[in-house]
Amino acid sequence: MLNFDLFNSFLSWRMKKRFHQIDLFVRYPIEVQQEVLMKLIQAAAQTEYGRRYDFDSIRSYDRFRERVPIIDYEFLEHYVERLRNGEQQLLWPSEIKWFAKSSGTTSSKSKFIPVSREALEDCHFKGGKDMISIYCSNNPETRIFTGKSLRLGGSTKINSDQKDSYYGDLSAIIIENLPFWANMMSTPSNRISLMDEWESKIEAIAAATVREDVTSLAGVPSWMLVLASKMLEMRDVNTLTEVWPNLEAYFHGGVAFGPYRDQFHRLIPKTDFNYYQTYNASEGFFGIQDLNGSEDMLLMLDYGIFYEFEPLHSASARAIPLEEVQVNVPYALIITTNAGLWRYRIGDTLVFTSTQPYRIALTGRTKHYINVFGEELAVDNAEKAIERTCLKTGSSVSDFTAGPIYMKQGQSGGHEWIIEFTRPPADLPEFANGLDVHLKELNSDYEAKRHKDMALNPPVIHVAPPGTFHRWMRERGKLGGQNKVPRLANDRQYLEQILPLLPHAD
Repeated sequence: MLNFDLFNSFLSWRMKKRFHQIDLFVRYPIEVQQEVLMKLIQAAAQTEYGRRYDFDSIRSYDRFRERVPIIDYEFLEHYVERLRNGEQQLLWPSEIKWFAKSSGTTSSKSKFIPVSREALEDCHFKGGKDMISIYCSNNPETRIFTGKSLRLGGSTKINSDQKDSYYGDLSAIIIENLPFWANMMSTPSNRISLMDEWESKIEAIAAATVREDVTSLAGVPSWMLVLASKMLEMRDVNTLTEVWPNLEAYFHGGVAFGPYRDQFHRLIPKTDFNYYQTYNASEGFFGIQDLNGSEDMLLMLDYGIFYEFEPLHSASARAIPLEEVQVNVPYALIITTNAGLWRYRIGDTLVFTSTQPYRIALTGRTKHYINVFGEELAVDNAEKAIERTCLKTGSSVSDFTAGPIYMKQGQSGGHEWIIEFTRPPADLPEFANGLDVHLKELNSDYEAKRHKDMALNPPVIHVAPPGTFHRWMRERGKLGGQNKVPRLANDRQYLEQILPLLPHAD
């Protein structure tokens, strides 16, 4: 019979050993990053992309920056389609058969990000282990390995075009490929974790884990709250610590945690409970909170990812390497990876809170968006949905803005819209329903979160009288051709400013 105390001590010791390797890139960050770049270039020199940009002759970062263009998904998409149809050696030398599905480009409902074996093992898996290593180093008395980690991941489906090509949420791809020892320490089973119907999945996870000794949680906050509500209902209790008394940590990422903080504090009323933020995306695992009590994240530099940073408010906007960044300057993140993403603009924005070591804080996206619940709703989605709904209902819109309705205990969240019509619809509920339908058509992540109202309720719409947005912009000193009404926001700042201007605001 396994001695869990001995097992906990052994694994804690093993995890702390990796912390010494982390310390190496903390002390020599520039050298580590230069080595990563050269290895990536040499590995991919004979791929189609490597030949196109003559990787064989690149011997320095300056030559790399000069020769290889910064790209967005639109540029990458035709390579991805060829990979999904079975071609290889296009972007990266090893076989690419997994694709992480994420939402939203101007031309596509979903993006399919290539995931190589190197990206899985040297980036995503390593990031998961380092997350635990850092936690164990900071919490030497941890008993996290005496129980199990409850993972809340996505689902994986087989690409119907090719039997050897697979796509799904990144979390599901990781679960599908985890080594056996990691599965032994996790709950629920792979069969349940990879279910793709969320209502049944939440029920199954709750039933499978309610009697487990869960010591840590890992997943997106919005979905974790849905699961927590089901657990409390199943056990007829008020807190998660009544279900899992040995719970000691929650590793979260994917969306901003701020709106959920109070709800989790009520669910887990432990003064010594630990919250650890991570920055992991379909494209890679980038950052881990490395200090108790601080949400800033250590930029992970030895995962086979080379980083560049594009200043957001610079006339030249030339991408710069790590050694040139400054604290508190907003940057757009550009990555070169061991899955064949070359100078890829990921769409996230960040600031450095420290350069000794390099710590970051996420500040948003390069475009306006709502991503409080993992829905990744972009302005392009919103504008197209408004246009299609107007066409269907015979109405027209002059201006609009939208933001989140935060989850309350036991209730789903939502999106709240303020719309100024030049020709109002005859039936506002019909317009609201049409908007919801078109958003689902345009954005697969929004569609998933709206499924049976589990994370998102239908949109709430307020009709603004003519001139409302003009008045608001004037009061903000933002009138003029270069100033536009912000279409989407990831918080309620704009909503709270405009709602009092409406004659019958709720």
